[in-house]
Amino acid sequence: MGACAGKAMRTSANLLKLDEAQLRAGMRLGVGLSGGADSVALLRALAARNREKGRELGVVLHAAHLHHGLRGAEADADLEFCRNLAASLDIPFHTTNVDTTAEAKGDAAANKGAETVEEAARRLRYAWFRQLMREAPLEAVATAHTLDDQAETVLAKFLRGAWTEGFSGIHPVLTHAEGRIVRPLLGTTRVEVEIYLRTLNQPWREDSTNRHLTYTRNRIRHELLPQLERWNPRLREHLAQMGALARDEEAWWQAEMDRLAPQLVLPGKPVRGGGRTASEGLAIDVTRLMTLPIALQRRLLRHAAEQVRTAPDFEGTEALRELALSGRAGQKLELAAGLRAERTHRELRLSAGSIAQTTAAEYTIPIPGGVDAPAFGVHLRIEADAAGLAANALLRSWRPGDRVRVRHSGGTRKVKEVLERMKVTGSDRAQWPVLEVGGRIVWMRGIELEPEVGIRVAVSPL
Repeated sequence: MGACAGKAMRTSANLLKLDEAQLRAGMRLGVGLSGGADSVALLRALAARNREKGRELGVVLHAAHLHHGLRGAEADADLEFCRNLAASLDIPFHTTNVDTTAEAKGDAAANKGAETVEEAARRLRYAWFRQLMREAPLEAVATAHTLDDQAETVLAKFLRGAWTEGFSGIHPVLTHAEGRIVRPLLGTTRVEVEIYLRTLNQPWREDSTNRHLTYTRNRIRHELLPQLERWNPRLREHLAQMGALARDEEAWWQAEMDRLAPQLVLPGKPVRGGGRTASEGLAIDVTRLMTLPIALQRRLLRHAAEQVRTAPDFEGTEALRELALSGRAGQKLELAAGLRAERTHRELRLSAGSIAQTTAAEYTIPIPGGVDAPAFGVHLRIEADAAGLAANALLRSWRPGDRVRVRHSGGTRKVKEVLERMKVTGSDRAQWPVLEVGGRIVWMRGIELEPEVGIRVAVSPL
């Protein structure tokens, strides 16, 4: 947002920047009220603008306080402070209690991963805001994130090694099915907040845990940022500006992905004769990928990985690029979170799950009769013109030792050799379908075999 958005207006105290573009007259707006300086200032500023003659904001204010079940009596006092403040402003007050510590342990156990108390508190807070928007009902909930919060978030993302989209930091508006989360104070500094409250003689609550240096956020706030500001006193402003730049550029990239990805990221696997299977995973044409700028290559690879619900880091993305651009057919790669990549002659195929999970598929088909075989992406039907044939056929993946009689070649050949000539590699090779009748292979995908007397096989893509 920079120092102040184009439509941002100063309050009557002429100190607090309030982005009114996020609001509209008549809106039912909840304000997340913790009792801290930022949220108290936001509630007071919105209430003041509602009473400002000739320039009334016209929003219908509600205050919302979540008791996280932490800090004991201190948190109980925060609740009473917020209740009294809302009453003094004649604003409806909503509150509820949660057990954040238990929730963090329960979520970590359910997902077999660690969730900190801070992460659980945030998750519970926004879940409750969404519940309020649905049930109160409210059109939006405003949180009191400031320019300082934005700077701390961007810096924290940088320290964690985030991609450029991570530098977008705190977004001014988040849209959910239930309503919007808005942040009208992102152009305001914490110093301006406190000056504003002192001008009003308005007290606020201090969360004692905000001084604990065991928390990364507090160490950034109280140690790292002050040290860095000795090199650049405008660092917070510059970090917030970086967040704005990253958000705008990310929006442009997302539009580019929406335009280009359908042309370059393809579902399933190709079928000889045209079309693609409905199998899991997707693929990128490596020949086309090679022609693109490196930045676009990375974006497409990460976009494709997101479609199979994984998110490779920088090293993982570069490993995918190397496999796509210079890997050999049949080469495989398995990355964190189960992201699996496989290079074929023309494509880089991505899926989620362990390589070892691939299993052979089999379908029994009555003669005459047919079957849908989604594992192979085909519908196969057998007709019989002669008596004495086997009652059933078996559509399956080929096995070592299988042999076929390729038309016009004379004698039989190992299926393995035929696949090598066809340049079939990777999981395609392991799963390549054949049709067996009475111990003989009468059909094989992608190659014409000598016809068997009395048997006709018809294959069509699903």
